[in-house]
Amino acid sequence: MEIAGNTPIRVQSLAQNGVSSVPSQYIQTPENRPKPNLSATTVSTSSNDTSIPLIDLCHFEPSRAIDTRREISRLCKEWGAFHVLNHGIPIQLLNDMRSIGLSFFNDLDISEKLKYSCDPNMAASEGYGTRMLVNKSDDTVLDWRDYFDHHTFPLTRRNPSRWPDYPANYRNVVEEYSNHMKVLAQKLLALISESLGAPSSCIEEAVGEFYQNITISYYPSCPQPELTLGLQSHSDMGAITLLIQDDVGGLQVLKDGEWITVQPVSDAIVVLLADQTEIITNGAYRSAIHRAITNANKARLSVATFHDPAKTRKISPAEELLSDSTPRYRQVVYGDYVKSWYTKGPEGKRNIDALLL
Repeated sequence: MEIAGNTPIRVQSLAQNGVSSVPSQYIQTPENRPKPNLSATTVSTSSNDTSIPLIDLCHFEPSRAIDTRREISRLCKEWGAFHVLNHGIPIQLLNDMRSIGLSFFNDLDISEKLKYSCDPNMAASEGYGTRMLVNKSDDTVLDWRDYFDHHTFPLTRRNPSRWPDYPANYRNVVEEYSNHMKVLAQKLLALISESLGAPSSCIEEAVGEFYQNITISYYPSCPQPELTLGLQSHSDMGAITLLIQDDVGGLQVLKDGEWITVQPVSDAIVVLLADQTEIITNGAYRSAIHRAITNANKARLSVATFHDPAKTRKISPAEELLSDSTPRYRQVVYGDYVKSWYTKGPEGKRNIDALLL
């Protein structure tokens, strides 16, 4: 389904046109569909919607560091995902980031939004898009989602002129948000390293210079949420992802074979461990499998900030974390990992599982 100029149709346009049924390209196979609840206005696959755990960082207060590291260790082993409060990011900035995202998707005409279109033939192309994978086969199931991806670090990649200029504070908010999120990611990776008994710099040094992307995802209301996913099941390919969502909710994390809905906490940030951190920790900590479900009555917005290695970076288990154990993962060039992820598709954790020795 494409419009003139080989530009993929945006999901928001489908929703605004009042489609009463989901086009076939968006219908998940039966085993991947979420199970409807009794009201059919939201969906869930588990009666155990207890959300993910929450850690109060107290602005990284030194006197609480031991307890914080101990709790982080437990959650990285058992979940690979958790909320953090008192993270040091201004709450107003979180609200501003959500606000500018909603303004872009809801206040601009499609013709204006298309001026910022990403290249649909290039994986991880910056800009306004709808299709995540570069696989063009007819049987590819599409996500019920549109997005805007920003390249924010290193600074040589950051070009605010490629971002929207509406609302007027859009570019300034993204820059400020980017800077704060990088600092938070560094602090969290330091705590995660220390929780393993390693130097605080261990994981960040293994990752190298951060390549940071900020993706605003917009999930329009869906006439048949029981047939679709806003984002298919996957673990993130980089090192660490920091995510905020609105009060609609829809993020789910897989825990012990059950999908747990991440209940929105407006002032909190969701931390998701990604695949390269699992490799670096030699599997001591696991990346989080997650997905997004859709909603029959409400649109949803989330903002994910990804922190990845450079494409040329070689990733392998850190020597400091091996001690007497043998490596469980073979070394991989991160660019090769990204290429596999975008061409084969994520399908849970099959890309990282392919590296197991």
